[in-house]
Amino acid sequence: MRKFLCVLMVLACGLVSRGDEADWLPIEKQVAEITRSQEITVVHFWAPWCSNCASELANGGWSSFVEGNPKVRFVFVTTWHTEDGRGLLERNGLGKQRNFQLLLHPNGSRNSADMVKTFMGLPVTWIPATWVFRDGKLRYALNFGEVRFAMLQQMVDDTSRSC
Repeated sequence: MRKFLCVLMVLACGLVSRGDEADWLPIEKQVAEITRSQEITVVHFWAPWCSNCASELANGGWSSFVEGNPKVRFVFVTTWHTEDGRGLLERNGLGKQRNFQLLLHPNGSRNSADMVKTFMGLPVTWIPATWVFRDGKLRYALNFGEVRFAMLQQMVDDTSRSC
């Protein structure tokens, strides 16, 4: 329960303003288009150097979750890094699933003055960060730290039944 309280969670059935799309980078527009689908989409921000991100990958964490949710689309956005980290993902069994897509944010800076702070008009406060969308609406956002897969599964299940 304590871990749950350490994670910032937001339920936002259409209540979150995402700003003006005209100002977005092409990668943001691409992800926005993907999230407009009626299918549930999990957008995950990560970096290969991040120890918390590595912990999520260990022991089949993300690979098992992606494979166990074939009707959910997963978009991993590598941020705060200059390479996409595909090799690390593949070594951890992630990347070849049909419902998985890897994108590299064009701003790989880790310098706090220059690094990505928003994506699609929403704050990116830390990595890893995991967002759940359906019908173009942000349903849940875990914006600080490692995801607990049982909790994420509950969010995915709730999103399949929600507005």
